[in-house]
Amino acid sequence: MCLSAMEFSSRFNLGVRRSCATIWLWMALVLLLHNSRGVVSDSKYSIGLGSYDITGPAADVNMMGYANTEQIASGIHFRLRARTFIVAEPEGNRVVFVNLDACMGSQLVTIKVIERLKARYGDLYTEKNVAISGIHTHSGPGGYLQYVTYIVTSLGFVRQSFDILVDGIEKSIIQAHENLRPGSIFVSKGQLLDAGVNRSPSAYLYNPAAERSKYKYDVDKEMTLLKFEDDEWGPVGSFNWFATHGTSMSRTNSLISGDNKGAAARFMEDWFEQNGIGSSYSDKFGADGIPWRVSNISPDVHDNHHELLELAAFFQSPPGRPAASIPSVATRVRSALRQDNKPAFVSAFCQSNCGDVSPNVLGAFCTDTGLPCDFNHSTCGGKNELCYGRGPGYPDEFESTRIIGERQFRKAVELFNKASEQLEGKVD
Repeated sequence: MCLSAMEFSSRFNLGVRRSCATIWLWMALVLLLHNSRGVVSDSKYSIGLGSYDITGPAADVNMMGYANTEQIASGIHFRLRARTFIVAEPEGNRVVFVNLDACMGSQLVTIKVIERLKARYGDLYTEKNVAISGIHTHSGPGGYLQYVTYIVTSLGFVRQSFDILVDGIEKSIIQAHENLRPGSIFVSKGQLLDAGVNRSPSAYLYNPAAERSKYKYDVDKEMTLLKFEDDEWGPVGSFNWFATHGTSMSRTNSLISGDNKGAAARFMEDWFEQNGIGSSYSDKFGADGIPWRVSNISPDVHDNHHELLELAAFFQSPPGRPAASIPSVATRVRSALRQDNKPAFVSAFCQSNCGDVSPNVLGAFCTDTGLPCDFNHSTCGGKNELCYGRGPGYPDEFESTRIIGERQFRKAVELFNKASEQLEGKVD
């Protein structure tokens, strides 16, 4: 069939108009998907999470926590991270909380981090809304604090320890800032009974009976968890507070480790990523297939240098992964249609009132006799150097670290799954 020039022109123009209409329809859909987050969402907050490696020097640096001059780093149990959580009101205040796999925060580190944030963001992040906290592991590199008392055993300031903390904290905050999106926060609480005991029960008994009668236990057993949900992605992270010392690894340990809380954080992040609960462990291997290690404070350990060298050959530490960010409008639009760029789940296990709480739940024993330490003085024959606490995996410190970490992780999963009380109100 032949068409006249007028008929062809008319049909051609109609086809063009239909094509243009289709293009405009898709453009409108793209704009709607992009803008709907800020317009349609009724979330009270914007939330952003980030995570970055802060492992630091793994050899020839004294560790922070035990103040033991002989505890010198000589390898890595597992890597350390800074985990950041930002909560912001749409048109108001915002708060940054950074949880470090380190013994403690540092005024000097905080000052330098604030300087960098000010150079990048102006007055958006200052000393008034940035909080940095440590999990109190005693197996991280030392030498990064500002006071002489804290750096005596490291023989002074260690620039490498300091720089890795500042860099890692800054990068984790940048990630969290770039991940800020509308979301909600939920809170849940519960008791965890088998992850901490009073390390000085005799001292606790000196408290007045009237005061002791107010509490069921001689240490705080409560875990409080915050669950963060993104309006689009759903759960994206959590952190919790629970009191237990970062001393599942003893003062003779020489491998960098986040101790029980660092382990718990890894367990929960892996659990969420794999959509499973917990991890499976064989009789011979701990987390990540790392062989058990027998503590060298155990009285039945002999000089087995050759065996230790063979054992060291099995140690592996997988590299950390930064939390994913959403870099462009096009990526956000694609992600709205398929979940190919969901931010990595971030979970932090924070420290609270742990002063008298030990993870060595089997009690304290003398290394020379194997008998319990003196109840009132925590000594053995008058010497406190011989009195050591035993974790649930004794004599394997790695196993004790795993068990106490896993107990916190499992309680956190329970609270995470049932968190339904939504937080509201101003951010401060």
